Amino acid sequence: MIAIITLFSRPLAVAVSHFVQPVNPPEPPFITAALYQFVDLPGFAALQAPLQSLCEAHGVRGMLLLAHEGINGTIAGSPAGVHAVLAWLRSDSRFAALQHKEAPASTMPFYRMRVRLKKEIVTLGVPGLNPARNAGTYVKPSDWNALIDDPAVVVIDTRNDYEVGIGTFERAINPHTQSFSEFPAWVAQQSQPGGVLAGHPKVAMFCTGGIRCEKSTAFLKSQGFDEVYHLEGGILKYLETVPEEATRWQGDCFVFDERVSVGHSLVRGPHQLCRSCRMPLGEAELAHPHYVQGVSCPYCHGTRTPKQQRALAERERQMQLAAQRGQEHIGARQPGHPARRHTQDIQDAEGRDDDAGREEHGT
Repeated sequence: MIAIITLFSRPLAVAVSHFVQPVNPPEPPFITAALYQFVDLPGFAALQAPLQSLCEAHGVRGMLLLAHEGINGTIAGSPAGVHAVLAWLRSDSRFAALQHKEAPASTMPFYRMRVRLKKEIVTLGVPGLNPARNAGTYVKPSDWNALIDDPAVVVIDTRNDYEVGIGTFERAINPHTQSFSEFPAWVAQQSQPGGVLAGHPKVAMFCTGGIRCEKSTAFLKSQGFDEVYHLEGGILKYLETVPEEATRWQGDCFVFDERVSVGHSLVRGPHQLCRSCRMPLGEAELAHPHYVQGVSCPYCHGTRTPKQQRALAERERQMQLAAQRGQEHIGARQPGHPARRHTQDIQDAEGRDDDAGREEHGT
């Protein structure tokens, strides 16, 4: 009897092992893909119509910018739809080296698809720069901590003030710019005696996805700086790949879509977006008496006329009704322009447009 049990127990164990299969996590309903590439595109306008049609055919939304210097933007949709668009782009030899950063999304973070033609894919306003040939030295996220821990290195956050306000790296200097095009003036000022850039020190720069640093490092090199470094893949790649226990990052990273902010592993952060001025709002701002959902926050309270406030309140009401019906609602354009400082970032600096993702998502 003992021999029989021994003989049958082993095949039984083997049979059970064949039925225990690893369970793959379910595919997310949506993914976002942030992408950019500096490349000479002399005929970039010809790409606009077919790219727009392709995205619409695959249910992909977001914003893509095309210019003579390359492509920049963020798109979202089903994994199959987004990957189809990326494959189409890479089938063009000019975009064969195109890279993207991908993140899952539980809901569609954009309202519509726009492919726009621009003078620059990220607006610095300095003619003659060629990031494709003269950008600074890339530093991989795994090597970034060692670089910025060096006290001789000047660490600069090239993003704008409202982005820096919710998170940045240890030791990073905030230039307090309201748009990326203000960065050259800040560099000129800080290069004077007594400034943090006086004497052309070793510099490490970073931004959300890497595109602004392509231009800012090329600009610094054009100004005579020899040792200029930037974080490869930007903050997003760092948060995606560096373990939280080893981080030098403090806070959350602002993103130009409906997630508003992300933390390590690109997990959605706690911030919400003011629908009036588009400022990211944390717990303190959301609890402030000047915060009225869809209408105002501590940053824009008192800047709207009564007529504008009524329009914003009505738009919020319509959005709530649409949500109750399980429908999407595309709000009307915002009355007035009290948040002009955001417009450049959404449309240019990060490749996202006001209409594309926030009725109010870039890199």
